[in-house]
This record gives sequence, C-alpha cells and structure tokens, in this order.
Amino acid sequence: MAEPITILSVCGSLRHGSYNAAVERALPDLAPKGMTVTAAPWLGEFPLYNFDVQQNEGLPKPAVLLGELMRKADGLVFVTPEYNYSLPGVLKNAIDWVSRLPDQPFKGKPVLIQSVSTSTLGGVRAQYHLRQILVFVEALPFNRPEVMVANAEDKIDETTGELTDEPTRELIREQLAAFADFVREHGKLRAVA
Repeated sequence: MAEPITILSVCGSLRHGSYNAAVERALPDLAPKGMTVTAAPWLGEFPLYNFDVQQNEGLPKPAVLLGELMRKADGLVFVTPEYNYSLPGVLKNAIDWVSRLPDQPFKGKPVLIQSVSTSTLGGVRAQYHLRQILVFVEALPFNRPEVMVANAEDKIDETTGELTDEPTRELIREQLAAFADFVREHGKLRAVA
C-alpha cells in the first residue's frame, strides 16, 4: 500500500471571487486516493519584503507559518493568475520571505504549478517565471501534464464559485495523479519507500 501524500496548495490571488481560488478549492475532490490537499493561509497578511525588517524584527509570523506548513507537506501546488506577463507580486513576495527561513523549505520540495486566467493563454507566462524562481530556491518543479486554465469565466460558475468544466476537471485529475507519482519518486517519501 502506498504512503499517503500531503499537499499544501498556495493561491497567488487575493481577489474575493478569484478564479484561481475556485480551482484551488476543487483540488481536494480531484486528488487521487491517498492524496490530501490543504490550502495554505491567505497571502494577504504578508508585509512587503524588506531586509531591514528581517534583520531588525525577524521573520514575520505569516512567513514562519507558511514555512512550517511547507516543511510538513510532501509537495506544493501553486495556483496563480498572470499579472503583466508574470506572477502576482503577492506570490513573489511570499516566496521571497519564505526563502529567507533557516532550513529553507523549498529545497528538494516537489512543486506543481497551475494557472487560471481569462486570457486565451491561461497564464503560461506566469508559470514560466515561477519555474525560474523555483529553480533558484532549489525546489523540484513538476513538468507534465501542465494545467493552464484559459477563458476561466467559461469554466467556473460565477454564482457558486465552482469549477464546472469537466474536461478541465479531468485534466487536473490526471495532473494530480502524475504528481503523486513524482512526489513518491523525487520527494521525501522516496526515503520511506
């Protein structure tokens, strides 16, 4: 029997009614058997990164908490919009803070990226830039299948906030199942197996 897998999801949007948050909320139901997906706390509590603050006041509580949750998880899922051809500042800010923690929690951590956008490209440029950052912090980005939810307004019910598009739901199921194998092969579970 395979070891259970715990995944922490991080949403890169602060917007109430966010399409990215809607996809993030769908993940637990789309995950394969044996995988649990738990949402990280809202990133809106992070102060802007400032080395003076880090040096004089220490790391802020939201960064410490997110780092602790990341260390406990077997893998991460980032669900992010694309802003101005890149990832949102709030997500980059959180990564900058967490990367300053002792025992840097990204190192060796399997990471899955999903993007959700009203554009026809589905956030591809945000994913590209996020991958570059993940390489530097020594995470293990998962490659394929990719999930880029384009034209999100046609796939998410505005009233209920639910991801209703079945082909998108199926693609996410396939991606999460493949990510489970990736976590078992490359993550800390490999040492247990």
